[in-house]
Amino acid sequence: MKFKRIVESNNGKSEWIQPVRRGYRMMCCDCGLVHNLDFRIVKRNRTGALMIQFRAYRNERSTALSRRHK
Repeated sequence: MKFKRIVESNNGKSEWIQPVRRGYRMMCCDCGLVHNLDFRIVKRNRTGALMIQFRAYRNERSTALSRRHK
């Protein structure tokens, strides 16, 4: 999966993105550090509201590659 370039709008925020559920890669614009993110949707028992959980871990190989190309 290629990285998506996030363009900031006039108010300093990025556009909304729709990540994939597993193995989504996110790169810091300033330092090139890359994390893999996994998402899951969990339904609460009491209220029935949906919760989104995620976990992140550093991707050493992609970080080295992104910093090499900077």
